[in-house]
Amino acid sequence: ETRNAMLEEYTGIHCVYCPEGHAIAAQLHHDYPTQIFPIAIHQGSFANPSGGEPDFRTEFGDALAGQTGLTGYPSGTVNRHVFTAPNTALGRSGWAPAAMEIIEMNSVVNVGAETSYNEATRELTVNVELYYTANSPEGSNFLNVAILQNEILGPQTGGGAGNNYEHNHMLRHLITGQWGEEITTTTEGTFVER
Repeated sequence: ETRNAMLEEYTGIHCVYCPEGHAIAAQLHHDYPTQIFPIAIHQGSFANPSGGEPDFRTEFGDALAGQTGLTGYPSGTVNRHVFTAPNTALGRSGWAPAAMEIIEMNSVVNVGAETSYNEATRELTVNVELYYTANSPEGSNFLNVAILQNEILGPQTGGGAGNNYEHNHMLRHLITGQWGEEITTTTEGTFVER
């Protein structure tokens, strides 16, 4: 199998160019719905709410952004891969070429996930399986499971919809914590269930 591309998009409700970034991310997902997956991470000064605005930030955003080297908004990373040393951050014009490069690469691990939700207890169960089809170039890998939410109405500078701008792919929580759960056996033939 080839890799999927995770586009972590750093954004905020007061960022005038972010709606353009949202449109690029949405189009990439539309064109490659089973290969490119955006995650909108509201973070930084443009994400600070004021005067009763909703707060779309999470406890994870600042640390995630801190490891990218971003210098402006919107910025994004694709699979946290370094395309231009030393940073992983890319401007919005670089997202599509980077995603295309990633989805052409072979993957050393196949990942499958299945979820179930119990409305009565409000409990979400996520079962993940990993199977290594080749040796990973790294001695340990990290499994990240994120909860995203779509169709959240709120303000967005430059969005042209007042307080009814539709925010999608918004990071709400990282179930596996800030940096994920460590996988320490990453050799061909390894099967992992979490």
